[in-house]
Amino acid sequence: MKSEPIALPADPVDAEDFDVSVDALDRGQRARLIRRTRTGLGLSQAEFARRFRVPVGTLRDWEQARATAPDFAVAYVRVIERHPDLVADAVA
Repeated sequence: MKSEPIALPADPVDAEDFDVSVDALDRGQRARLIRRTRTGLGLSQAEFARRFRVPVGTLRDWEQARATAPDFAVAYVRVIERHPDLVADAVA
């Protein structure tokens, strides 16, 4: 198993803390952006998925950082954040 670069090392005085890899930190930041955008619009996962044509299971995996949202998805969510009605009309 190859070791990944560590972004945040574990706190040596906290037995339950753990290292966070660069990839895991990136995945978490992407998850936060997606979740913040959705909740900022006041939409449930199902509503967001339906309105913007994203599979709800995929959205859930991205938000829970089980999967890393690809760059195109992050860009799409940023556009949704700025222009939600325009995007919803475009995909309707």
